[in-house]
Amino acid sequence: MGKALSEMTLEELWELFPICLVEPSDQWESSYHKIESILKETLSECPVERISHIGSTAIHGIWAKDIVDVLVEIAVNSDMEITAKKVEENGFIRMASSANRVSFNRGYTEDGFAENVYHVHLRYSGDNDELYFRDYLNEHAQVAKEYERLKLKLWRLYEHNRDAYTDAKTEFIRTWTSEARKVYYGRY
Repeated sequence: MGKALSEMTLEELWELFPICLVEPSDQWESSYHKIESILKETLSECPVERISHIGSTAIHGIWAKDIVDVLVEIAVNSDMEITAKKVEENGFIRMASSANRVSFNRGYTEDGFAENVYHVHLRYSGDNDELYFRDYLNEHAQVAKEYERLKLKLWRLYEHNRDAYTDAKTEFIRTWTSEARKVYYGRY
């Protein structure tokens, strides 16, 4: 038996869980609905205001990592840690925490990715730039394809370095999120 995930270095984790983009899949939407249902039940007594499918699997027709990203927004005046503990108690692994954000995953194993992999982002209501970015790309196919081209290029460069991959996409995401916030002002 190998090391537990918690005992692995970042480099070992990146090797075990490389960036791998796949063609668009109809399964992403159904996977989202499954995890949404689980989260609604798990958090039924928590101050959840919205659960949303975000990330590249929520953008129509582009290649993406086969990981469904979910945004869970909770009431601004609530205690994030109470909600976070409820998520952890129900089989999600905490990846990162800050005062206003907690990230979880599900589907990472000592043998690599499980069949269904999820990233859950717990935030206060209104901390939702991803919704604007998703909507903009879904309504502007040429920008979505430009994003896809960028991701495909970066995949080859940073297959085993998630931080560098993410950092290299940041300027593109910021630019189009800013535009989306203007176009969709007040949508969320």
